[in-house]
Amino acid sequence: MLVSWKWLSRYVDLTLSHDELVDRLSLSGLNHEGSETVDGDVVIDLEVTSNRGDCLGHIGAAREIAALTNQKLKIPTIEYQESGSAVDDSLSVANEMPEACPRYTARVIRGVKVGDSPEWLQESLKAVGIGVVNNVVDVTNYVMMECGQPLHAFDLAKVGDGKIVVRPGKEKEQLEAIDHRNYDLNDSTCVIADSSAALAVGGVMGGASSEVTEATADIVLEAAEFVPLSVRRTARRLKLHSPSSFRFERRVDPVGIDWASRRACQLITEIAGGSVAPGVIDTAPEIPARETVLLRPKRVAALLGLEIETAELDKILRSLGCEVSAFADGLQCVPPSWRHDLTREVDLIEEVARIHGYDQIPEDSPIPVAPSSKRRFDTAMERIRGVLTAAGISEAMTPSVVTEKLDQMISPWTELPALQTRTSMLEGARTLRRSLIPSLLQSRAANWASASLVADLFEIAHVYLPAPAGSDSALLPDETYHIGLIAGEDFFALKGTIETLCDRLGIPGELTVGPVQRDGFAKGGVVELTLVGDDAKEPLRLGFLGFVDDKLVKQWKLTGRVVAAELSADVLVNQSRLVPQQQAVSSFPSIQRDLNLVLPESVRWNELAGLVRKAAKERLADLTYRETYRNEKVDGPNKKRVLFSMELQSQTETLSGGDADSIINELVASCEKQLEAVLLR
Repeated sequence: MLVSWKWLSRYVDLTLSHDELVDRLSLSGLNHEGSETVDGDVVIDLEVTSNRGDCLGHIGAAREIAALTNQKLKIPTIEYQESGSAVDDSLSVANEMPEACPRYTARVIRGVKVGDSPEWLQESLKAVGIGVVNNVVDVTNYVMMECGQPLHAFDLAKVGDGKIVVRPGKEKEQLEAIDHRNYDLNDSTCVIADSSAALAVGGVMGGASSEVTEATADIVLEAAEFVPLSVRRTARRLKLHSPSSFRFERRVDPVGIDWASRRACQLITEIAGGSVAPGVIDTAPEIPARETVLLRPKRVAALLGLEIETAELDKILRSLGCEVSAFADGLQCVPPSWRHDLTREVDLIEEVARIHGYDQIPEDSPIPVAPSSKRRFDTAMERIRGVLTAAGISEAMTPSVVTEKLDQMISPWTELPALQTRTSMLEGARTLRRSLIPSLLQSRAANWASASLVADLFEIAHVYLPAPAGSDSALLPDETYHIGLIAGEDFFALKGTIETLCDRLGIPGELTVGPVQRDGFAKGGVVELTLVGDDAKEPLRLGFLGFVDDKLVKQWKLTGRVVAAELSADVLVNQSRLVPQQQAVSSFPSIQRDLNLVLPESVRWNELAGLVRKAAKERLADLTYRETYRNEKVDGPNKKRVLFSMELQSQTETLSGGDADSIINELVASCEKQLEAVLLR
């Protein structure tokens, strides 16, 4: 940000020398990048951080200097006359894209005489690197560099039907900008248009078709607020950056929009003549009030390590534009509209430290430090991340607000419709996601499209499950932590990873699977994961595992089959035993037996394992699955042979062969009765 010494002196008395001033500004957070002399003026280059968009104008920089040097800020008074027919008689404005343009204002000035700017205006702009065009355009640039609010002037005669529409761009629509290059627009681009065509890219640059020239007599003066994310994405996509987009990306003062518009009207009528039409068109005349932030002197002392009088705190905050009032424990502060970064008490304390002076804080100030303690949840998450990363799965981070279309692809947890935010948190996205799997599918597809990289991904994040209608919390979602997993074609490899996860968390229950059907998964290719036994008094639903529907795989242009899983992190943490429990070691020898059972195809391993544990009870030291094979000629159709090993051991005595046979006989009898099993001898 280039600031002119002469220009600054219009708003604040500069009592410090150049070197003293830049040092003081650097210590307060506006780093000095360099200075140079331009036609008898000193131009200072200041580094402005992205959260300080209020300093991207000379008044903002002057406000900082006034606060640092205890001077009074001098804001120009605005006076001009309105005459002629009302603005509504010549112009109408429709805002069809409020999510990208929350506020759009327009004024009309009739009878201007476009020509060269006066010398003082040209010198001011040249000093800060702004090119001179004509008196109307120069005034809009001057006001932008004065207060940080970008403006734009249209030739009213070139606005079709006198109608301005703020709308999304259309596919294959083009605009020739004032740099006389053509840019392709799309439905993510915020466009300022008339009744027939685009006139400007909102927040970025105006169009050549409606620019002000020497033939212009009547102008439309635009002053608006554009959402930073929308402007940033558009500027990057078009590779079109401007002083306006730079400021909108860092947020402008929503209240100061009207001041900037009136200031430009004053200067244009003084320099180019003309008359301002009575009134203003404003799509959002009511600006939400800022929330009050409490500041406690005791908290200031605790964080900074020094006592600052309440009166001094009051003075500092008022110098920055805050509205301050006293309350029992300190001060109530309403931050100014141009300081979007002041939302918490700690933000106000940082401002106090900046203005009071970091160099005033004693180096040996005792600042209390308390040892931190890890939550059980955090410890469990570290272990989960370790297991998944060791399995070759990369962690992803995706937005919790998605498009409705993406959310509807897969939602295994609920069929209730997802909740919507009032306004888009991201462009085109208003749906609170009900599952992590769709976002991970999108990320896997993006990796494949950009780098031909088949990425196995996991994410640990919130999902938002709608509460049933009529419940006490029907308006609020059930906000729970889930673990989403996306991997390649091997179903059993991912299932094994989940089993390892349960083992590393010390979960004592058994992981079982049961067939279910969920939209978005392949038919017959998804199971519900359940924890049973030990700490779980009744089966707990852990999550889902299955093959993603081939239609979705093709839709995302992925190759091969894709396996997805989603687990409840809350269930995993609640059932975990993060501190390993000591297991008794028997001093008596064990007996190993291998069994081969012929079973119906429908019998699952967890059913068989449950019967083994029930028959052997505490004498079962280990149970190991070996293999499954089929011999249809001998056993008949729909039969399979399951081979497994049992290790039997007692904590109190040596088991005899007869003891082992008794256990095996009981097990075989149970299997024959409940599973229609046949023991191969």
